[in-house]
Amino acid sequence: MKIAIGGDHAGFPLKGPVIELLRAAGHDVQDFGSYAPEPVDFPDIAAKVCDAVRHGAAERGIMVCGTGVGASIAANKIPGIRATVCHDVYSAHQCVEHDDVNVLCVGAQIVGIKLVEEILRAYLAAQFSTEPDFRRRVAKLADLERKAARELGAGVH
Repeated sequence: MKIAIGGDHAGFPLKGPVIELLRAAGHDVQDFGSYAPEPVDFPDIAAKVCDAVRHGAAERGIMVCGTGVGASIAANKIPGIRATVCHDVYSAHQCVEHDDVNVLCVGAQIVGIKLVEEILRAYLAAQFSTEPDFRRRVAKLADLERKAARELGAGVH
């Protein structure tokens, strides 16, 4: 699978080992930074990871920051992205199966390498359900996105 990955300085210590795990599992990984432990702004990295996902250069994205929360907020501002924080295995597969999540966010200050390995395995193996209820709900998310874009275009805030 083609995977876009990025993280800020707080996620930097975990991002390298995550990349190694992904490549060892046979995934094609594109790293969008941070490439050093010096402070960077997670919204800048999230934009790059999410653009790769939105434009089809990557099938899924992974963000690693301190808690995963900031990265998730930034990613969810980008149309076509459904991002969530996952720090457990069940949520990691369920978020794809039920909500078609395409960007997983994890916190380097929350999870260790063994747990993140299990989370990644569950997330990357999961497929979006064909159940009509889940498909309908994800379509409604896209409708919310389009409505917000129209309102912004019309100057409604």
